[in-house]
Amino acid sequence: MRLHSFDEWSPLREIVVGSASGYRQQARDLSFDLFFYDNLIHDNPKTHPIYYPRFMAHGQPTPGSLTSKTLDIKQRYVDELHEDVEGIAGTLKSLGVRVHRPMNLREGAAHFATPAWSATALPPLNLRDNTLILGDEIIETPPMMRSRYFETQFLKPVFMEYFKHGARWTVMPRPWMTDRSFDLAQAEQIVTMETVPTINDSPYDVGIEMLFDAAQCLRFGRDILVNIATANHLLACEWLERHLAGRYTIHRIDRLADSHIDSMVLPLRPGTLLIRSRRFLDYLPKALQKWDVIEAPEPKAQNFPQYDDDDVILTSPFIDLNVLSIDEHTIMVNDSCPELSRALEKHGFDVVPVRHRHRRLFGGGLHCFTLDTVRDGTLEDYFS
Repeated sequence: MRLHSFDEWSPLREIVVGSASGYRQQARDLSFDLFFYDNLIHDNPKTHPIYYPRFMAHGQPTPGSLTSKTLDIKQRYVDELHEDVEGIAGTLKSLGVRVHRPMNLREGAAHFATPAWSATALPPLNLRDNTLILGDEIIETPPMMRSRYFETQFLKPVFMEYFKHGARWTVMPRPWMTDRSFDLAQAEQIVTMETVPTINDSPYDVGIEMLFDAAQCLRFGRDILVNIATANHLLACEWLERHLAGRYTIHRIDRLADSHIDSMVLPLRPGTLLIRSRRFLDYLPKALQKWDVIEAPEPKAQNFPQYDDDDVILTSPFIDLNVLSIDEHTIMVNDSCPELSRALEKHGFDVVPVRHRHRRLFGGGLHCFTLDTVRDGTLEDYFS
């Protein structure tokens, strides 16, 4: 059980699959609104006009409150999410991959507080977001949502086993996450029905902090792509550059996405990229612009469940681009997106279909739900 993972595509041996246990609510506060701003506004023209006025009508505080409020999620969606996550874990096992699982969020134990704020915890579902695996090193990143502040704690038994077998284990600086910690340029745009975000002062204000998810990174052996869209991301990228100096090369990507990169572009094998649109190629390093490109088919409405107006959609319709490579020839794909499966098969890939129905409600796809810890790849230079 030795940690060893340098890329996104080499033969997969061990992986951690997230847990949906205990998922009942989304916590809503400033960190939630800033994190999902791009999708709520631009990808959900139906959702956004309904979303904010509904909360104002119910007397909820405006974004910026240091005490989070909650969005209830219908039980049938939670049950189906659990079924689908367990199905994904089962399929990986059937492919000969060793599957690890995090601790579950216990019922009734979701609410927590720090000296600066309180929140409702999310279960360890989208594991990719808060942990970066680089070779034999675990790097826990500083979360961008308060509700996910302690999420990597649920992975501690798995990380301890890898540590016992020689893994290095690093935690990036933990933020206070007061309202003043965030790059608030977007907050000025979150205005609906004349409701302006409230920014609270705190005795724990230290100014802009590192707030950064590992899912803003893509691994190419010795080269790492890092998406930067805020001053928070930039600070964290500078920390990574210093920490990894001499071992890896960081390639800064300017605002390819508002946060995570893995529903915009994913490497499927050396020389082949899956990308949302060819127009995003200009954001990538020159070396990657020479790779073969598979452009993701336009998502179809019938590929997604139909939701009620009070169901808050959190992701772009391109969430199914978030695939998981089993090896250079085999890719796990959501079975609700047959157009993507056909496009991949046309380029010589074998597709393993799995069910994941409510990816737009729970904010993650197959790549998000998983954290690969052992692959056969080595520390190679793919950009030369």
